[in-house]
Amino acid sequence: MRVGQAVGAALADLGVDRVFGVIGSGNYVVTTTMDARGAGFVAARHESAAVCMADGYARATGRVGVASVHQGPGLTNALTGVAEAAKSRTPLLVLAADTPAAAVHSNFRVDQAAACAAVGAAVERVSTPQSALQDVERAWRRARNHRRTVVLLLPLDVQAAELPAPPPTKDAPPPWPPAPAGRAIAEAADLVQRARRPVILAGRGAVPGARGPLVELADRIGALLATSAVANGLFAGHPYDLGISGSFSSPVSAELLAGADLVLGFGASLNNWTTKHGALIGPDARVVQVDLDEEAIGARRQVDVGVVADAAEAAGGLLEELGRRGFHGQGARSPELAARIAGGRWRDRPYQDGSTDATIDPRTLTIALDDLLPADRALAVDSGHFMGWPVMYLPVNDARAFVFNQAYQSIGLGLGAAIGAAVADPGRVTVAALGDGGTFMSLGELETAARLRLPLLVVVYNDDAYGAEVHHFAEDPEGLDLVRFPETDLAAVGRAVGADGVTVRAARDLEPVASWLARRDRPMVVDAKVTPTVVGEWLEEAFRGG
Repeated sequence: MRVGQAVGAALADLGVDRVFGVIGSGNYVVTTTMDARGAGFVAARHESAAVCMADGYARATGRVGVASVHQGPGLTNALTGVAEAAKSRTPLLVLAADTPAAAVHSNFRVDQAAACAAVGAAVERVSTPQSALQDVERAWRRARNHRRTVVLLLPLDVQAAELPAPPPTKDAPPPWPPAPAGRAIAEAADLVQRARRPVILAGRGAVPGARGPLVELADRIGALLATSAVANGLFAGHPYDLGISGSFSSPVSAELLAGADLVLGFGASLNNWTTKHGALIGPDARVVQVDLDEEAIGARRQVDVGVVADAAEAAGGLLEELGRRGFHGQGARSPELAARIAGGRWRDRPYQDGSTDATIDPRTLTIALDDLLPADRALAVDSGHFMGWPVMYLPVNDARAFVFNQAYQSIGLGLGAAIGAAVADPGRVTVAALGDGGTFMSLGELETAARLRLPLLVVVYNDDAYGAEVHHFAEDPEGLDLVRFPETDLAAVGRAVGADGVTVRAARDLEPVASWLARRDRPMVVDAKVTPTVVGEWLEEAFRGG
């Protein structure tokens, strides 16, 4: 057996069940071997989208996502998706062919390791035929155990070599997460006992395994619950769930978050997006931050107690300590407050409808979609001016059902991520919320979705512009024609590649979506002509973030 075949077989044996990619000569053997061994291959039209599919699949399943690309341009095409996954700490393994060390004049030759490291990915290499399987296992465990995006380089000459007879590939179980230090838990418990208005704020590090312990802890101490944007849906259904903390917070949630006297952050970086540049954590609030990564604690803001531990383990340790002390707290909870939270959703807030004869207000569009779609849906959101509307008006009931590609703030990644999420759970509707700019960047993947006949609703908030730039530079209008475009018919493009398509200028135009929901036998493209003068409240915050 040659090394390329052995690598593919080893990955299938390690548990890879799905691979996304674009096949070239350099990754053909590895990829086809995995596919033949049950790790079904999904062919994308562009490498960056393939990595985003693997990223979305990983976020939706909690397993390691896997992508496969050719050497040289195959990898450099993928780098934007790799940067997003690396910044998001997605457990992802990117298999990238590489030129032989001696092929110094190859057209494909670039310093792939340096390129990957530059965007934050970890780099491993299959170095020799003798070390090949150990190299594969090391890369796999690094991606899984450390929640890292790892690029495994596969030099062509090593792939083509004969594999010495190796022992069979064996995967070791993940290590147990570290237990929190008793002193840190005791200090956190001291702060809890003194708090009158505690809030538990969970991030991606708490998804999904910490929901139970965190809800139990919140109920014991009377805390309100909130999440960072990427953990949206973790506490869905709880009467004291404030939803997202940050620029997408409803006015009621923002008021309650800013009034907290203790914030217990679990697996959340407490960055400027989540704290709204500090506005949602008051100057007198005490802060406890729990994270597996010691370097993350206190990196974004000063904290009073730092706990290096898994979110669920720390919540369990704090529950045990508070139980030993016999402490129960009410916090700010009351039936009146629960009713206020329930009535404080964005869709319950009056607004002046900006719809015209030719366009639909994005809020009106999204509320109509919320009424139309089943509650059990997945939502993937691309970047751009539009992105707040689906986040604020299309709730999800499960954190695994929400894919938010914003760590790198690149447009054009959402469609690939939505396809990965839809492949992960084809039994429910996945909504890909995109802007027209990001749609055109990833247009080829409409064909991928149609070819796979996914139950994917592609909703394009189409203002015929790069809307963020239009609004951001509104006071300097001379150059705005450079970021505006003629009207296009994306519904027709969808139909051309095998999807259904409808143009929407008013809520009544969504009627075909109801018919599609009864079938779900292929994707549907909703080309929503949104009113371009309706500006999202979060836009200024986005540009403040750099």
